[in-house]
Amino acid sequence: MTFVDIHAIQTLPYSNINRDDLGSPKTVVYGGKERTRVSSQSWKRAVRHEVEARLGDKAVRTRRIISEIAKRLRERGWDADLADAGARQVVLSVGKKSGIKLEKEKDSEAPATSVLFYLPVPAIDELAAIADEHRDAVAKEAAKKTPKGILPADRITEVLKSRNVSVNLFGRMLAELPSTEVDGAVQFAHAFTVHGTTVEVDFFTAVDDIPKENDHGSGHMNAGQFSAGTFYRYANVNLDRLVENTGDAQTARTAVAEFLRAFLSTVPSGKQNATAAMTLPDLVHIAVRFDRPISFAPAFETALYGSDGYTLRACQELNNYAERLREVWPDDAIRGYATVENKTDLAALGERYDSYPALIDAMVAAAFEGERE
Repeated sequence: MTFVDIHAIQTLPYSNINRDDLGSPKTVVYGGKERTRVSSQSWKRAVRHEVEARLGDKAVRTRRIISEIAKRLRERGWDADLADAGARQVVLSVGKKSGIKLEKEKDSEAPATSVLFYLPVPAIDELAAIADEHRDAVAKEAAKKTPKGILPADRITEVLKSRNVSVNLFGRMLAELPSTEVDGAVQFAHAFTVHGTTVEVDFFTAVDDIPKENDHGSGHMNAGQFSAGTFYRYANVNLDRLVENTGDAQTARTAVAEFLRAFLSTVPSGKQNATAAMTLPDLVHIAVRFDRPISFAPAFETALYGSDGYTLRACQELNNYAERLREVWPDDAIRGYATVENKTDLAALGERYDSYPALIDAMVAAAFEGERE
């Protein structure tokens, strides 16, 4: 088995890129200290969209597939009511044995499905085409009080099995249709600060530009919650599984390269217009491993402390942990790193590269072509 581990130390200024249900930055208690946390789901979504945009291979995750199919049927000349009936038929037909149902969504005329579908955008066109082939049968069934599914369920299921790059990377779960499920090749950790943090409350006002006479107050008052910190980030890719998912080593190679690039270049969008926390990692370490993936999160189980910054010390701690770990867990991994820091020796992280793109290119080449140490 071959795995690619990617570790990053990244500092975010005053921000709230991933908030909880109360609007506060997410947190975790680790090593007895509360840290700011960014969920894997949040950062993974940003990565997924970046990979799809760069490769022109978009997917959608949605419960509103009915309205999208109906839109395409209207474009094929169906009237609105029949298009809605045709779109419903797609779900009714595949849902006969799967248990997928239509549900009324609040504040919407179009129904939603009981599950989230996750499929490439072209698959929606294919589903609309299947309905279009059976237009007369759909119209006949729509006239009944309780329409039943009459479209070919097997063909619909085959379309729902469609994959794109992000499905191959991150997988797909649909318990109602197990044959469409895909085991993901990526494991993606929650990011957390290497030191303790405290959420800060920002009281703010918005001035009304057309005030009432003698009005010296604001038009709006509220409070936001933010934090700042230096984060440890980690993910890994199972290359064997990715090759199996894509069916082609070259496609898998492109996918893993784009994933690594997107892992470094993206930041979740939460509160970005108000904080512009658009940083890049300060250190990136990539390892091609032939035994198993390994997170370095325990390097920061003891929270860093002090008042002179954390970035440089976090880089040193990562290197020190990697060195100690190799003593107790020898391996033949291929390693490399790149960093903006020039004041420290990080030899335990492997060969130093001048840039993140150079690091990615070298490690991807090592993963698919390189020899073990």
